[in-house]
Amino acid sequence: MSFLALSLAIVLQSTPEAEASAVVDRLHELATAADGPAYFDLFTPDARFVGTDATERWSVEQFRAYAMPYFSQGRGWTYHPRERVVTVLDLPCQCVVSFDELLDNDAYGVTRGSGVLVRTDGGWKIQQYVLSYAVPNDVAKDVTALIRAHPAPADPAP
Repeated sequence: MSFLALSLAIVLQSTPEAEASAVVDRLHELATAADGPAYFDLFTPDARFVGTDATERWSVEQFRAYAMPYFSQGRGWTYHPRERVVTVLDLPCQCVVSFDELLDNDAYGVTRGSGVLVRTDGGWKIQQYVLSYAVPNDVAKDVTALIRAHPAPADPAP
């Protein structure tokens, strides 16, 4: 095998980081396209979605019930990944990754996504996704004062 062919073969090899990152990219693409069935196919059956509101700790089925009415009207949401760090957990199987990402959104500005993916027989699937606002430290006290003025229910979603 020539050096060029060997180099090309190495470059084309998929890594767990690249494969998992591609799934998260696809998640954002499908949300923008409002393609609910394909979007939710990226999650494990027992996945969790944790949203920006304290009440938004949803099973994938609860999240589906929330999102599908929007998707069915062609209304998705768009978050543009700015940067992402993907880490393979130190397990012999190399079958679990965690990630965090900075995202840009027209309505909310800079947000942060983080989560966990697991390798399944059907490929990499999202086990948990957490969306949060990236609050600059110099305005954090003002923002948290506003949050305190609107307390979350005592019993957030299961």
